[in-house]
Amino acid sequence: QVQLVESGGGLVQAGGSLRLSCAASGRTSDNFYVGWFRQAPGKEREFVAVLSWNGARALHAESVQGRFTISRDNIKPTIFLQMNNLNPDDTAVYYCAAEKEWNTILNMRFQHSYSYWGQGTQVTVSS
Repeated sequence: QVQLVESGGGLVQAGGSLRLSCAASGRTSDNFYVGWFRQAPGKEREFVAVLSWNGARALHAESVQGRFTISRDNIKPTIFLQMNNLNPDDTAVYYCAAEKEWNTILNMRFQHSYSYWGQGTQVTVSS
């Protein structure tokens, strides 16, 4: 079992930055993919980014490429999502998710690939 807790959300003006954190606990001795998804009001949850546990492999959605960066702490089991140049379309609840590294990273763009989810953190970008 793995538990995930997101933090770092908030209200920011367009053009601003936020850094989200996803702290993992439990069986973190295993290797996991950790992904970020987001869900805006009235929309389906969508993929944002995913990172392999050792940080060697990363994938970002086209909509955030060049603005968002997923990374991990070198010591603690914590995954970050650095979000720069935010715009109102980025307003959503952001969720982190984890799954053991048995699949290819390309398949980790899909919600059903993950077994563990956090509770989400709200990001609101004002214009």
